[in-house]
Amino acid sequence: MAEKVLKVGMDREDGFLYYIDKDGDIARVQMARGGKKGGKPKKVEKCGIKKEKGYLYFLDKKGDISRAKMVNAK
Repeated sequence: MAEKVLKVGMDREDGFLYYIDKDGDIARVQMARGGKKGGKPKKVEKCGIKKEKGYLYFLDKKGDISRAKMVNAK
């Protein structure tokens, strides 16, 4: 179960992968499709959240930053 960390309301464009970078900001990179290579990452929104160990941070369907507890699979 995920919990919302920060409400951002980010609108997404097709063809891009959105993620939370190491600085806690939202970044995007163009996806590789049909032999084309992807692009370079670009910061989209400066949020500056502090990441805690043991959680996966992601951009949810509403465009907000959420996190879910990671399960250590061995």
